[in-house]
Amino acid sequence: MKPPGIQHRRVIVVFWKNDINKPFEVFSNLKNFCLSYAQFNYNTMSNYISKAKIAYENHEIRVERIGIISNPKPVFSEISIRKMAPVVRKVMMKNANDEQYDLEYWQGKSVKERAAAVTFIISQSLKKEQRMDKTKLVKTKQL
Repeated sequence: MKPPGIQHRRVIVVFWKNDINKPFEVFSNLKNFCLSYAQFNYNTMSNYISKAKIAYENHEIRVERIGIISNPKPVFSEISIRKMAPVVRKVMMKNANDEQYDLEYWQGKSVKERAAAVTFIISQSLKKEQRMDKTKLVKTKQL
């Protein structure tokens, strides 16, 4: 079932991962996108983003087909909007294997995000006006 306000009209939204000047583009159809960017094959893209399939994604772009919202969405009461479901994982501590989950989580982050997180955690342990000890910091150039 479609959300209220969304009609059958859809557009192609292209999210560019490496271009900060042009983070996304909107095309009226997939053919116009493929004609504009010849390196993308129409048949391949169409197989990915046709009805009830996943978005096309590679290291450079993410392409989705999204419905156009042409009418305002209905306002729901506060009770129907807020639904909280607890997310719980009950395991024995010796069987938790949280190190593996932590490793997978941090490997999914960029180097800058990991460095920012480490800096933030260290800054929380410092007293007011105290600076971080950078004597053991080794700077390497990232490629």
